[in-house]
Amino acid sequence: MKKRIVFVANYFYPDFASTGQLLTELCLELQKEFEIVVIAVQPEQNKDKKTRLFEEDYLENIKIVRVKTPEVVKTNKLSRLRFIMAYFILSTFALLTIKKIDTIFTISSPPVLGGLIGTIGKLFKRSKHVYNIQDFNPEQAEAVSYTDKKWVFDIARRIDNWNCKQSDHIIVVGKDMQETLSNRFRGHNVPRSTVINNWTDEKEIIPLSKEHPRVKRFLEEHQLQNQFIVMYSGNLGLYYDLENMIKVTDAFKDEPCLSFVFIGDGAVKKSMQQFIKEKKINNVHFLPFQPKEFIKYSLNAADVHLVVNQKGIKGVSVPSKIYGVMAAGKPVIGVLEQGSEAQRLIEESSCGLVVEPTDYIGIIKSIRTMYEMERHDINEMGIRGRNYLEQHLKKEISITKYKSLLVTV
Repeated sequence: MKKRIVFVANYFYPDFASTGQLLTELCLELQKEFEIVVIAVQPEQNKDKKTRLFEEDYLENIKIVRVKTPEVVKTNKLSRLRFIMAYFILSTFALLTIKKIDTIFTISSPPVLGGLIGTIGKLFKRSKHVYNIQDFNPEQAEAVSYTDKKWVFDIARRIDNWNCKQSDHIIVVGKDMQETLSNRFRGHNVPRSTVINNWTDEKEIIPLSKEHPRVKRFLEEHQLQNQFIVMYSGNLGLYYDLENMIKVTDAFKDEPCLSFVFIGDGAVKKSMQQFIKEKKINNVHFLPFQPKEFIKYSLNAADVHLVVNQKGIKGVSVPSKIYGVMAAGKPVIGVLEQGSEAQRLIEESSCGLVVEPTDYIGIIKSIRTMYEMERHDINEMGIRGRNYLEQHLKKEISITKYKSLLVTV
């Protein structure tokens, strides 16, 4: 009889959030060895429909229990809190109603409470708990000064440390994050952990020329032909300093052959757009998230990609977008702290340039350097990233590590 694993993840197929895509791909592979149940929020397209608090769904052999949560306005803290608490309460209830659970797999989203669901579930269901930390909190919230109430961070850290202690195994997505875990416990009685990198499907996202029909059509639709394109594709959220980084585009507003393209949505998008409007910068374009099946073409429309993190995020999270960029064979300008996981990948693969966060002059210089490089050299830089990914970061490698760990647990 197959062992039953219950995944508690706020986003799952068909949601486009990066963790949702990763866990969907992971579960599709694991369903061969395990009986999989997923607890997730109802997808965005169902928000306006009349649905019950709990809806059952299936993806192949994966049973999905979808919980109904209030719509979240990302710029509104109260709205975020309402969403998080509804998700926490409903997901915990759904978990406790499932019979016979061998392993509970939770992720670190929503912050702290994601892990707490697993801790509660383990206590009541007498199962194993694997805690997948995609982002360390409250460290992430502290880095952006989400609140000035230090006691909130202290309580959150104590709860999450308890989650870590109670878990049977912790998975982190970068070597620098494993160091953060050790530092939390000051090197003593550190919970067992394994580093398993996130991934992209390197068979799905491959290097394509700008002359590829779908890439060419994308460029034509957005009037980006014959442009050197600096692209950011992903969440325009709080943890990337994008509301300040957008200001570097002012240094290039008189470059007729250079364009910036920001693909995505998030809490700081409006402030970014407001800056562009006020400065009358015409070579910056904002586009919505692209359909999953089209991302391989939009990524290949760029000449260079921005992969960024806020200062203070080293060891706290890893920007997953770097895997897609490397798969597409595009060079990277990394706005990243030294010693961070993404910085290490860029350095080891020699696929780009790295600048410290808040070094806006350095970012301008790096963009200028890439813009002035010979076409052959910039292509070679991108292909080095692709080669490194094929050797060390293939989807199959990470999923095999997950399978082995879950069998052992």
